[in-house]
Amino acid sequence: MRKEDLRIVFMGTPEFAVESLKALVEGGYNVVGVVTMPDKPAGRGHKIQFSAVKEYALSQNLTILQPEKLRDEEFLSQLRNLKADLQIVVAFRMLPEVVWSMPKHGTFNLHASLLPQYRGAAPINWAIINGEKETGATTFFLKHEIDTGKIILQRKIAIEENDNAGTIHDKLMVLGAKMVTETVDLLLEDKVNAVSQDEFISETTVLKPAPKIFKNDCELRFDMNVLEAYNFVRGLSPYPTAWAKIQFPQLLEKLDIKIYETAPILEKHNLAPGTVVVEGRKTVKIAFKDGFLLLEEIQAPGKKRMKIGDFLNGLQIS
Repeated sequence: MRKEDLRIVFMGTPEFAVESLKALVEGGYNVVGVVTMPDKPAGRGHKIQFSAVKEYALSQNLTILQPEKLRDEEFLSQLRNLKADLQIVVAFRMLPEVVWSMPKHGTFNLHASLLPQYRGAAPINWAIINGEKETGATTFFLKHEIDTGKIILQRKIAIEENDNAGTIHDKLMVLGAKMVTETVDLLLEDKVNAVSQDEFISETTVLKPAPKIFKNDCELRFDMNVLEAYNFVRGLSPYPTAWAKIQFPQLLEKLDIKIYETAPILEKHNLAPGTVVVEGRKTVKIAFKDGFLLLEEIQAPGKKRMKIGDFLNGLQIS
């Protein structure tokens, strides 16, 4: 079958998914429809905001479906009318079987981890938080249990010491888009050899989950060691962002500070974990049991994200 003859419905919402949709459209694949989240109000003015995928789909004059509920009969009827041969999911919602089983070639998903590791909503964040040295992306066929279907393709990338969730997101976004078109090509050439995830699991394998992250999960705990704290911050930067209650000198109350960039300092000391040390007008470090976490870029309540020196100058701390 030629790629022009394979009818594809694409499902996704955020920027991460746009790169894959763009690769399909610009690669000449036949995208007959796009399914994305309903529009929602955002910001102080509560203006209606389109998803990143919808913005791109509109620019390409693609058919767009935005169901509130994926089991809604009207939506299912519209989806059937698109007569898709294949559905592709990138950063969307969990699909009911009535949706993922609809096309004759099934539905495959792009997931931002090396499955079966880091199944769940936040694989990029958790891989960095846990101090992994590598991660990657996987395409796999959907089945009942989330992120458990047979693996089609898998690619690895290194997590460098200075990477954070934002840089890994961007790397996997580009890599994943290439994998999406490669996976479609394998289907077109009838060369798919999907492998059960059980093949990647031995008796000694410890599966690490990647659950959704909420604000309370982002609080930096001072009982961590320095490298754990460093990985925690970069695993949540720039979003959803680590934060901590920090007591600065000359301030009566602790501030809830968002922390974007840090550096670990392994050093013996006698300070209690959580103690804040301010040195001059350019250095703030937090004590942990085996050293310090040097704060480099933060955001105070009601302020913009800024370098620590600019923050200290604003507080006029000497």
